[in-house]
Amino acid sequence: MERRELLKHCLLALGVSIAGPVSAFDLDRALGAAKSLTDAATISDQDLNAYFSQMAKETDQQNKVAPPGSSYGKRLTALTQGLSSHDGLKLNFKVYQTSEVNAFAMGDGTVRVYSGLMDMMSDDEVRYVIGHEIGHIKAGHSKKRMQMALTTGGLRDAVAATGSKAAALTDSQLGELFQKVILAQHSQSNENEADDYAMAFLKNKKYDPKAAVSALEKLDKLSGGGSASWLSTHPAPAERAQRMRSQIG
Repeated sequence: MERRELLKHCLLALGVSIAGPVSAFDLDRALGAAKSLTDAATISDQDLNAYFSQMAKETDQQNKVAPPGSSYGKRLTALTQGLSSHDGLKLNFKVYQTSEVNAFAMGDGTVRVYSGLMDMMSDDEVRYVIGHEIGHIKAGHSKKRMQMALTTGGLRDAVAATGSKAAALTDSQLGELFQKVILAQHSQSNENEADDYAMAFLKNKKYDPKAAVSALEKLDKLSGGGSASWLSTHPAPAERAQRMRSQIG
């Protein structure tokens, strides 16, 4: 087997997509992609969680976190009762006091809900959002993004300097990581997977499954005239609402 053909088969085994004839194959670019995939795979779950923890600490410091004794804090505590250890995950929840409508999760079990979202939703609708974010964690969506983000540019250099051990990142590096991992829009397939998890979560907990539909319909209305962080990170709420409606029965 020729060297180029052998490399092609090796790269395919690593998960590097190769389009077009072998003669048009950009070997240097493909080898670089393979190295990135290999480097990403060497970052342990422990190290990934350490990076997530750094990001969570930084974002908590940059936002106004609702105190446990506040109305938002008490409500979130009630809505997440019994979820600190759930489905094999260790989870922690906080409310960011802001008019923005959003929520996000990190691979280490961090879940943050914005008070703007809580203001517009019923308890079961917030539970749907929480279930959706837990679904992202369970499926490893942010973990996969983190693995690749840590193997590019300056972030890759920071990791390489410590031999893939969890380096202490600068504020700017944490900001870059947050943009790439948390604020980037989820794919439709990831959203569907998280929605399916949320629907099962509502049903298993004996909450109203119709809350998934009404929550998404409320979010869809925001696209008409308001601005919501949710709409930049979670796509197509109208289509997702219809999909959730089909799962209620």
